[in-house]
Amino acid sequence: MEEIVTISQEVFPRLFLYRDENFRGRRFVWRGNVGLANLDRLYDDIESLRFFSPSANATLVLFTRPNFRGNFRIFRGTRNIADLDDIIGGDDPESLIISRSRLTVAQVRNIRSTGNLPAGFRRV
Repeated sequence: MEEIVTISQEVFPRLFLYRDENFRGRRFVWRGNVGLANLDRLYDDIESLRFFSPSANATLVLFTRPNFRGNFRIFRGTRNIADLDDIIGGDDPESLIISRSRLTVAQVRNIRSTGNLPAGFRRV
């Protein structure tokens, strides 16, 4: 029996996470539909980010608590955030989601209440 292997060619959206403010320091790159459930556990400390997509509907959601909980802030389209300190009502992001398509406020609230990402998303 022949094995079928699928290789992801997802290019957008792209998320660049930086250790230091103003897009400096070590850089980490993510592509496609991804949810990073615990930024502190993955990277210890992220201070800035760049989110890029040719689509104005691409969505970046930052949450104040791990596992997509707490307060959130939604960004659409390309964004450069030079300093993540206090970005969400005085709190730093602890988890985030990037999506190539538009996530509605209702979808984000559902993710927050269940902790489950929509179909087609990777959870890290």
